[in-house]
Amino acid sequence: MEDKNEKQDQNLPAFDVKEKKSLKIRIKSALEKREEDMAINDVIFTEKLTPAEPDDETKPLNKGSVDMWFLLWTMLLICFGAVMSYSASAVYAEKNYDSATYFLWRYIIFTVASVAVTAVFVALARPWFWRLFGVGSYIAAILLLILVIFIGDTGGGAQRWIEVGPITIQPSEIAKMAVVMVLALYMSKYEKQINSTHKFGGNFKHGFFVPMIIIGILCALIILQPHLSGTIIVGLIGVMVMFLAGTRIKWLAIFVGIIGVVGILFISFFGYSMERVQIWLNIDSVDPLGEAWQTLQGLYAIGSGGFFGLGLGSSRQKFGYVSQPQNDFIFTIICEELGFVGAFVLVFLFGLLVWRGIKIGRNAPDKFCALVVWGLTLKIALQVLMNIAVVTNSMPNTGISLPFFSSGGSSLMLQIFEVGIILSISRFSTQKK
Repeated sequence: MEDKNEKQDQNLPAFDVKEKKSLKIRIKSALEKREEDMAINDVIFTEKLTPAEPDDETKPLNKGSVDMWFLLWTMLLICFGAVMSYSASAVYAEKNYDSATYFLWRYIIFTVASVAVTAVFVALARPWFWRLFGVGSYIAAILLLILVIFIGDTGGGAQRWIEVGPITIQPSEIAKMAVVMVLALYMSKYEKQINSTHKFGGNFKHGFFVPMIIIGILCALIILQPHLSGTIIVGLIGVMVMFLAGTRIKWLAIFVGIIGVVGILFISFFGYSMERVQIWLNIDSVDPLGEAWQTLQGLYAIGSGGFFGLGLGSSRQKFGYVSQPQNDFIFTIICEELGFVGAFVLVFLFGLLVWRGIKIGRNAPDKFCALVVWGLTLKIALQVLMNIAVVTNSMPNTGISLPFFSSGGSSLMLQIFEVGIILSISRFSTQKK
């Protein structure tokens, strides 16, 4: 009985043995490459489950420990944030809630709850799960941003919050995370086209046009609230992810220009935004007891701290001068009580966190994971820089919170969850640490 392979060989053209073997090898290689391309182009593809060889530092581990340095810097920032949340809010909480520890207990409760939930995802989630989560978070962000327009709570002339029992959700905060996740998913899928040098290779469509649509949908819904700072942050986060994914500089310049034009039109259309710009530009001539009150009181707090500060708990500006000092202007109280040294420690800790996040991204198992880690890390860095810029009057007052410090239960929980995403991915980093 003839062998099956021999029958197949008889159907081949009359080549010699070497040519037949060479043809088989080429066919097999082409089929393997096709399967590999299909796996790469699959939006939700599963990472290989085979363990890495002990001596191979380039293959991802199946399961490892979280990045302990990133976890350490996060824990230090949370502890620092809890202390300053209590110190900055004690007077305001006593006056308005009859308990000096009101905001401290809120901070502790939300932190414990978010850590408990996040730990489950860190322990069980694999990289493929975050691809599914990215799609889900983007859809959820769109639905919530639409919902907030109709049933959202209004404050300060804007409609940005949805109350769910004791928790107040700000959909724009979810949008900041969602834009990172879904851009990382899309741009890792079309990495080859984005990096193509061919005129019609797809670097415009996949590197600029579609990402701009993804970002633009969220920005359009956020600006309807209206929420200019949230729109700018989502846009800038998107630009950073696009840059890291390989989008051409000329396309990024066009996109930044579009964001700038939208910002100018928004400021011109909404009177309160133009008023804030005028206060920023003419802070010395604006009524210090009127619209410039909070900015000036924040600057007084920063200036009175000196090098070592007045001492923890010794702030004078939190006695009704800086309104709600536990929120966006908490950095001014830190400067007043702990001085330049305290402000430097805060910035240094954030710097260590960002540096470690960038390193985790460099060791990530694939492009998607790297973009997620870098995007979420740079999101933290961007908010820190913008918050400090606002309270030092380096940019107009736009209401930007300081991560892990500003009061806000849902935003704190979301920040901790984002840290959990990074820690989860760090478990699947390459063996080289």
